[in-house]
Amino acid sequence: MLGFPLVPEQASTMAVRLDTLLYFLLAVAGFFATLICVLIVAFVIKYRRRSEDERPQPILGDLRLEIFWTVVPLGLTMIMFVWGARLFYITYHPPRNSLEINVVAKQWMWKVQHQEGNREINELHLPVGQAVKLTLASEDVIHSFFIPAFRVKQDVVPGRFVTEWFRPTRVGQYHLFCSQYCGTDHSRMTGTVYVMTPAEYQDWLARGSLGNTLAQSGGRLFRTLGCSGCHEGNGPVRAPRLEGLYGKLVPLQGKQIVRADDKYLRDSILLPASQITAGYEPLMPTFQGHITEEELFQLIAYIKSLANQSPVRVRPPNAGENGKGESP
Repeated sequence: MLGFPLVPEQASTMAVRLDTLLYFLLAVAGFFATLICVLIVAFVIKYRRRSEDERPQPILGDLRLEIFWTVVPLGLTMIMFVWGARLFYITYHPPRNSLEINVVAKQWMWKVQHQEGNREINELHLPVGQAVKLTLASEDVIHSFFIPAFRVKQDVVPGRFVTEWFRPTRVGQYHLFCSQYCGTDHSRMTGTVYVMTPAEYQDWLARGSLGNTLAQSGGRLFRTLGCSGCHEGNGPVRAPRLEGLYGKLVPLQGKQIVRADDKYLRDSILLPASQITAGYEPLMPTFQGHITEEELFQLIAYIKSLANQSPVRVRPPNAGENGKGESP
């Protein structure tokens, strides 16, 4: 038995899928590389020149051979394409019941936020068998979240959210790396992923709870920043209400329609003038540079928690006398 593994152990469903495709590609490449080398040697020996007077005989084409070496490689490449495309689709479409966790990358650490309010630095606790969706953001430069045993790696780019998901299959401890050079102490930007049984994970959550969920912290920040004065105030409404907003289609000025997902909420908070809701004036100030990525996650968690509440229908300030305008 080797003293070191040639590849990391398989600790997620994604690892099995990727490794299976990789081994298939290696097998096909190895088979044809060997076949070509053998044929080269065989042809060199069989068709070598045996005397100075020997002249090669003309070789006639064979339609069956032409069809064979066209159809077989085409079929193999189509198998690779469909297999890879399906795996690519699965990789970027997490299940709906995924456990959602936020991760903020910063020189030189990983800061983790659980929806229950638990926080970690350079550690990530997960339940085995549960699909996990990570939403990642960077506070400074490009980082790359990499768990070799899970076969997942995602570049974390400043100024945007990125996501990745996986389903751990084995209880244990696994390495976490930053695989993108991010500065002087890049090599120290490591961590540990702890995969636990569901019961152990719930016990860990209870022991590490801060008393407030991520959404509750976001609600408190929402009021501290004064957002409630416009979006929840009882006075003249100057901004769309947020109850029932998340996941819905939002009409914008210019007759555009977008879905209120995480990206839309992020842009609305940091770049409010870029997407003006139809029927409203561009009055909202930008919070770019005034809140951190962690606080941004909290605000979005709070708005998402309002998704199941009935939207409050109100008339926007420029609806006119006919009262046809309304908030999304």
